[in-house]
Amino acid sequence: MTSESGPTPPSERIVGLDALRGFALLGILVINVRLFSMPEVVLLNPTAYGEFTGANYWAWFAGHVLVQQKFMTLFTVLFGGGVVLFTRNAERRGDPALGLQFRRAQWLVVFGLAHAYLLWYGDILVAYGVTALGVVYLRDQTPRTLTLLGVALLLVPSVTEVLWALFGDLSAFADTWRPAQDALRAEVETYRSGWLAQMDHRVPTAFGRQTSGYLSSTVWRVSGTMLFGMALFKWGVLTNDRSTRFYRRLVVVGAASGLAVVLAGVWYVEAADWSASAALFWIQFNYWGSLPLAGAYVGLVMLYARWRPGGVVTRTLAAVGRTAFSNYVLQSVLATTVFYGHGLGLFGRVSRVEALGVVAAIWAVQVVLSVVWLRYFRYGPMEWLWRVLTYGERQPLWKPRPEE
Repeated sequence: MTSESGPTPPSERIVGLDALRGFALLGILVINVRLFSMPEVVLLNPTAYGEFTGANYWAWFAGHVLVQQKFMTLFTVLFGGGVVLFTRNAERRGDPALGLQFRRAQWLVVFGLAHAYLLWYGDILVAYGVTALGVVYLRDQTPRTLTLLGVALLLVPSVTEVLWALFGDLSAFADTWRPAQDALRAEVETYRSGWLAQMDHRVPTAFGRQTSGYLSSTVWRVSGTMLFGMALFKWGVLTNDRSTRFYRRLVVVGAASGLAVVLAGVWYVEAADWSASAALFWIQFNYWGSLPLAGAYVGLVMLYARWRPGGVVTRTLAAVGRTAFSNYVLQSVLATTVFYGHGLGLFGRVSRVEALGVVAAIWAVQVVLSVVWLRYFRYGPMEWLWRVLTYGERQPLWKPRPEE
């Protein structure tokens, strides 16, 4: 049995919001596959490992300019908007919104810890869950206040990194920017080994990301972006409630300004010959350029969802978005099976172009599974489990038959 209190029924979901979530989830894999398939330094310094000429350079270039941080920004914005939607719906039903949100975030941390230490160190769920425990207190602020607070939070790591580049000792960063070959070979060997041997790298790396990495950078970026999401939700941007003219302007202005900043960053670091001394400045270009470009993607998806609300692309993206939690974990399961030693052991053996082929294959699996699954079930398996644990009672999973 399920009481009237519970999660938002699928029939009441916002198609544009779900399609945007699916779009973001699929796009994230284009960048995450680099960490699945190569040493982690490639996300910071693509010249440190692997072929970086010809088609492989252009694969990196397109990913960096169009995808890196943009789709993670989208995903984080949507999570922030989801905090407002979840608490608003709970309050409307007369449920304890804050208590439910706390339980929801705490279980997300539990799932994230399992994901990080058992599957993949690049987990974002722990950061989302911990950060959500704080940002929920700001849910009643005005969109303008949320936006200003978001900018202030995003400034913290950016200013810190620039000051470090100007006045700090960069010797330690230089070692991180271009690790010794022995260290790279050891990481490759680790992930070509069995699951237990992978713990030698996965555990300390995940722990570092969840402690010092979280405090120095992630908490500021994630919380600031979540606040943007809360503001955009309240403004009706994420729910496709703004005018067509608004979304068109968002696409044009966001794409023009975002691309200009990110491309300027590529020019800058290449002019500096990928030096460690230029790297901390280079990072800022993509850090800030990703925000307006992510906004352009919001506009594009909303315009398409408005133009073809029942179209195949919209419905497919919405299906992936409605099962985004399950699909996020499934990406890790499939990618680690392909690249790690307990599976095919291709870690460090594929080029950037070849890795994109794996991305396309995983997309195909996820799209088909999402669409087929939702023909029979209300929620994805992870979404359903998360709801059961959040509400403390069994939730309906199967869709009712037509005669019911």
